[in-house]
Amino acid sequence: MERAAGKVVLVTGAGSGIGRATARLLAAEGATVIVTDVNRAGGLETVQQIGDLRGGGGARFEEQDTSREADWKRVIDDILAREGRLHGLVNNAGIAGPFPSTFENETVEQWQRILSVNVQGVFLGCKYGVPALRGSGGGSIVNLSSLAAFLGTPDLSAYGASKGAVRQFTKTVAMDCARKGYKVRCNSVHPGVILTPMGEGILPSDKAKERMRKHIPVGEFGTPEDIAYGILYLISDESRFVTGTELVIDGGMNAI
Repeated sequence: MERAAGKVVLVTGAGSGIGRATARLLAAEGATVIVTDVNRAGGLETVQQIGDLRGGGGARFEEQDTSREADWKRVIDDILAREGRLHGLVNNAGIAGPFPSTFENETVEQWQRILSVNVQGVFLGCKYGVPALRGSGGGSIVNLSSLAAFLGTPDLSAYGASKGAVRQFTKTVAMDCARKGYKVRCNSVHPGVILTPMGEGILPSDKAKERMRKHIPVGEFGTPEDIAYGILYLISDESRFVTGTELVIDGGMNAI
């Protein structure tokens, strides 16, 4: 119950799925969590669920479109004004787009929208998050990438490209901060097939789920909580010597 005690952590896209599970777990482990999402109802529900927990830290909600620079400025400024510090940032917000989407039929508008959220959102989070973390004495950034960063994704071309970009950019931020002595760590997390609202969107039938399940060595789908525990480790001081690396949580798929 103390792995994130006293930390102030911003979790984007926390209105559902992995973001919600992460916000709940961090709060249960003592963090004060700022929950952000474009989905106001979902974000407020996450805060309510955290409020129902016994013990742990608290939470509050801010509406945020992570692809918008003005939203990042507003959210970070508000955290520093209200909480006075920031120790962790989880760049979780992301979208997959229509399924299937091959590079031949995907529109430029779809491509740009996916990259604006999945890549530009992470860039802006690091751009505005790093100074806040540095000014708070250091901290940890966790960028949500995907197993797709290691594989070809012919049915999700823009999504796969975006997650590959997040994987590489994470290393860039990590090395830059380390060389400058900022005491800010940056790592990426790579979920496999996780049953979230977004995951359900690319597995629309029981038959599709069963076909996918057979490709997972451990024989079952992951849950948002499986990913949240990995993020908790990277946010906590337990991972103080870990930066610029990838944590793959995929039931063994990347080992095939």
